[in-house]
Amino acid sequence: MSADFVRVLGAGLAGCEAAWQLASRGVAVRLSEMKPQKKTPAHHEDGFAELCCSNSLRSDALSNAVGLLKEEMRRVGSLVMEAADATRVPAGSALAVDRALFSEYITARIKNHPLISVEEAEITALPHDTVTVVATGPLTTDALAADIVRLTGKSGLNFFDAVAPIVDFSSINMDVAFFASRYDKGDADYINCPMTKEQYDVFYEALISAREAELKEFDKSELKVFEGCMPVEVMARRGYDTLRYGPLKPVGLIDPRVGHEYYAVVQLRKENKEGTMYNLVGFQTHLAFPEQKRVFSLIPGLENAVFLRYGVMHRNTYLSSPGFLTDTYATKADPTLFFAGQMTGVEGYIESAGSGLVAGINAARVARDMQPLSLPRHTMLGAMAAYVAGGGIGDFVPMNANFGLVERLAQKVRGGKAKRNEALSERALAALDTVFADLKD
Repeated sequence: MSADFVRVLGAGLAGCEAAWQLASRGVAVRLSEMKPQKKTPAHHEDGFAELCCSNSLRSDALSNAVGLLKEEMRRVGSLVMEAADATRVPAGSALAVDRALFSEYITARIKNHPLISVEEAEITALPHDTVTVVATGPLTTDALAADIVRLTGKSGLNFFDAVAPIVDFSSINMDVAFFASRYDKGDADYINCPMTKEQYDVFYEALISAREAELKEFDKSELKVFEGCMPVEVMARRGYDTLRYGPLKPVGLIDPRVGHEYYAVVQLRKENKEGTMYNLVGFQTHLAFPEQKRVFSLIPGLENAVFLRYGVMHRNTYLSSPGFLTDTYATKADPTLFFAGQMTGVEGYIESAGSGLVAGINAARVARDMQPLSLPRHTMLGAMAAYVAGGGIGDFVPMNANFGLVERLAQKVRGGKAKRNEALSERALAALDTVFADLKD
């Protein structure tokens, strides 16, 4: 389909990145943003790409998954990364920015681009007149969300994000933990972290006294009505044995090495088919992230666990993307309709911008009657897109960039996790450079 212009809905990080990628490829853009006339409860400023929660864009090291993602985006001409590098403030190995300058930089670049026109208006229904990128974020307004529901069906759009922490399998101490199924029924698909009474006592006291994350007012109201998903710390405060009769129930779990049950057992379940990621079953939580690291590392077998994603419970409008979106972020039913940002199931500022980058590139290609581009799975941009399109095992949950999403290396790398991750990054960047060197766009 040849389009005179492409619509982009939302001027957050994903929408601005999508608009920039489109305009950089010679495609006219009409960017719709409801600020400053209307703001969500999370937004306070009038500018684009507002960083609401933190000025940290996390690690810049190539031994870190988000560090790789940022470098991939730099190499593809990301506006968000250009702005971040121009407005960074000292933060050690992390990339942190001056929030006000960051937003001002992106706002100016977008508004001054000759191919981008900005429309200050709330969009209440999906456009059908041209190629469109929807990047309206986790607090998408009710009217537009209702129209998306009409497109996806009631089960196609989630309004609350409640997920247990996810850890890297390679960081689990399998000298302590063991594979087993309850009562030996079915395959031994669960990893079990056993606790003695003394270990449970230490964990229990730490859990019930741990600091919870500060919640926005709109999150508090959602938590009151969200049923069937009690935070593990709230469950624990109901009584000493509540967890032992709930998610930590040891009954039917025999450690084959010792031949008996333990006082309590934390179970972990596969998060993806490759078995590189495992989630803590029943550990939905809204503890602060540092507290999750401190408390959950008290679980035997998880003392050195690498958390690929911490548990969250908050309002978050996101699609049931697997089967609905492709790895180009286009809808399967309509290749001219794209989604980007947190509503696709990516989690985090940089991840949202990365999805906007891929969606913008592909929207430009579709608008110019070119074939869409699927990035290699061993790049972080490609791995995130593949996760959005295909999901993992069980219910689809939003995900941060992490090396568990990336195709494994064919050979083992000596030197530990950091060296392995650096090798993954080296492979990813070489593949990305090859793709864009050969690309005619």
